Amino acid sequence: VLLRQGTLRLLLTQGLAADDAASVFVERHGDGIRDIALRTKDALAAFGHVTQRGAQPLREPVTGKDGVGRRMLQATVAAVGDVVHSLIQSDAAPGTFLPPGLVACEAPVALDAGLFSGLDHLAICLEPGTLDATVRFYQHVFGFRQSHQEVVHTDASGMNSKVVQSPSAGIVLPLQEPLSRENPGQIGEFLRRHGGPGVQHLALLTPDIVGCVRQLQRHLPFLEIPTRYYERLESRLGTLSFDMGPLRELGILVDRDEWGTLLQTFTRSVHPRQTLFFEAIQRQEARGFGGANIRALFEAVERDYARVQA
Repeated sequence: VLLRQGTLRLLLTQGLAADDAASVFVERHGDGIRDIALRTKDALAAFGHVTQRGAQPLREPVTGKDGVGRRMLQATVAAVGDVVHSLIQSDAAPGTFLPPGLVACEAPVALDAGLFSGLDHLAICLEPGTLDATVRFYQHVFGFRQSHQEVVHTDASGMNSKVVQSPSAGIVLPLQEPLSRENPGQIGEFLRRHGGPGVQHLALLTPDIVGCVRQLQRHLPFLEIPTRYYERLESRLGTLSFDMGPLRELGILVDRDEWGTLLQTFTRSVHPRQTLFFEAIQRQEARGFGGANIRALFEAVERDYARVQA
């Protein structure tokens, strides 16, 4: 099933036999993101480059046609844990990707067409002690650069986080590991439930986060943010130029960096293992990832895990 919203394309795959790749992944990790596909102008050259620099090849470049007969090349390499990267070269315009064999259908839920404007980032949880090696992998193999670094402490745990992104900044991957093996916290809980490293959340960029969340909350549960977060907000950020009422009502977090303001919120996981969830994010010139909000997110996710276990 191909899901489309604006220029976003999410391809959902369910195995029909126990030995299908999708079935094997779900048996091991539960519902989750296996393939972060990267578009390239030359799949053959990109595949040769990344494999020569250490990426494990999983699928040699294959030429075929997409769902409307346009030429498409695809190759696949291993990334982190069981996450892979497909390298896709297509004659289709950006945002019109259509795999072969799909049949058009009507969406079961009607939402505004402009709800999201693109993919902002994918956050990947790593085993303790593997963060720096993973950063080096993306730098050396894919030519990414490190753009941000964050260390977060809560009463129960904490994390180290570094963000890598492509030179164009079109591909952004926050990578995070527990601060310690003894108190791995919610990242350690994700690793346990997921069965190793993987994508924890998918962040979708929206031009109007208040309107976006009002629509989505009819269909998805969101994390609850403690009242004290909003009581301390203006003392942390100074006077804010927008109405705090809807943000407090909808559990939207606010942060500032040297470039602008960022608003974000997170869904609860609706999957049996309580792993993958989603983020809605609105950027008002901000380039960061809500560093000051991560503690609030950590505490909210930890409460959510405790609620499910209870």
